[in-house]
Amino acid sequence: MPLETPLNLAASTAPRRMMQAQRTGEAAELGLDARVADTSGGHGHAVVIGSGLAGLTAARALGAFMDRVTVIERDWLPRGPGRRRGVPQARHTHSLTTAATEGLQRLFPGIRQELVRAGAVHVRVPEDMLLLGPAGWLPRFDAGLTLLSAGRDLIDATVRDRLRADPKVTFLPEHEVVALQPGPQDTVTGVWARGRDRKAPDGFAPRRLIAAEFVVDACGRGSRAPQWLAEAGYTPPDESAAAAGTTYATTLYAPPVGHVADFKSLMHMAAPGDPRQAVLHPVEGGRWSVTIGAGDGTRPPTDHAELLHAAGSLREPLLRDLIETATPLGPVYTCRAESRWRHYDKLRRFPDQFLVVGDALAALDPAHGHGMTFAVECALVLDHLLTAHGTAVGIGYRLRRALAHRIAPAWRSSTGPLGPPSGLRGRLGRRYASRLAAAATADRHAATLLLLAHESLAPPAALRPRALRAALRPRAEVPAAPPTATHTPDARRRRPAVPTAPVIGVTTGSTAPRPAGSSAHWPAAAPAGDRRRP
Repeated sequence: MPLETPLNLAASTAPRRMMQAQRTGEAAELGLDARVADTSGGHGHAVVIGSGLAGLTAARALGAFMDRVTVIERDWLPRGPGRRRGVPQARHTHSLTTAATEGLQRLFPGIRQELVRAGAVHVRVPEDMLLLGPAGWLPRFDAGLTLLSAGRDLIDATVRDRLRADPKVTFLPEHEVVALQPGPQDTVTGVWARGRDRKAPDGFAPRRLIAAEFVVDACGRGSRAPQWLAEAGYTPPDESAAAAGTTYATTLYAPPVGHVADFKSLMHMAAPGDPRQAVLHPVEGGRWSVTIGAGDGTRPPTDHAELLHAAGSLREPLLRDLIETATPLGPVYTCRAESRWRHYDKLRRFPDQFLVVGDALAALDPAHGHGMTFAVECALVLDHLLTAHGTAVGIGYRLRRALAHRIAPAWRSSTGPLGPPSGLRGRLGRRYASRLAAAATADRHAATLLLLAHESLAPPAALRPRALRAALRPRAEVPAAPPTATHTPDARRRRPAVPTAPVIGVTTGSTAPRPAGSSAHWPAAAPAGDRRRP
């Protein structure tokens, strides 16, 4: 059982007045609105560390409950879609799954339409997609699943703009949190932060205390919460990590001139014995974002020639045919992603009024798109339990357990069992998964279940009657050609390969106008008043 004790809610009013005065002074020093510094009569002040999607959605959930919320961000925050130094993964292909989009819609009503107006592309899965499953091409039909495909900068900017319109929420950019402020009876009562100061010898101003009734760490994979806990006298959590990381290579393309297709997107899922994955998603500005990944940690391609060769070595050559005559719009970016889960829920002693969410809690393999989905799910859990509990005090253990319960299925699906299946249950599970993947090439119920298990944070129960019957039937003939009328082997017209495709804006010095909207390589220019001075 956790050693958590709620604060005495009947505390004397004198310490409360002192804390209110301290908050008012801090608000003035930090440039915040002093009119909202007084938190008497409400649930107080919350601090969110990090302004990624996990931090933004957590701030939204807290803003519906707390009196005010301060989002502390280490980097400069642009106005509109722009690159943040702390999000290097923004260069890679991103899409909001059905669960993530619905969750965002609950937190920010109307956000789906705003994303589409900003340039995000709506893709029906698998109706608008050519999807190569583990056993072959899946049929195209209305499965009730969708995704929104856009650059990560565009997604973050749209959500950030909605949050900026909330008078309860204040952003504090270019400030770094260096420690937690421990309180009585295993609580956290604030954070110590320091702002950037170019005139200071170390580049930072002296640190200052920002008092808060609730603190959320949404710093992502670089979270220093274990170090902060150790400095406060707590035991750091145990970690689970996948044996092998996944490597990715991503670039943007302009579609070939005159390109016509009856599909919007292309996806290659990993298969038994072939851990390679690939996606081609449309993004804002009429461009393609192409990512090729390998689940066994092999070296990713680092230039366009290697990327084209990797696309040609996939199980199906369609991706290579699509990008062979497309125009690269930037360099090839690579990364290595390792799955890691910090088990804060298993600690016997943990401070109340402090929560870790998003990638800071569990960093999942990006292949399934679970990262943004989990970020949104964390905010939904926080919103639900705060509303049900009625106070931010004494709820830490329930929050940690709820998040662990939510992440466990996604962890199992993203990491997967290592090595050969052990025991009768493991062998039967592998056998059923194999037959379900084969049935998905011809049966819509089996295909829907396969897609739900791939993209959902909590996959549905596997033994659905119709899908089970499809898996037990004799295997049908696997379609050899993709389900498209424009890019079958007979319909394809191979254009002459371009010897050296120009990389617009990178090596040729092209002065061609940039596409509208943001991109992972070409962020939209910020207004003159918001540009960082040299």
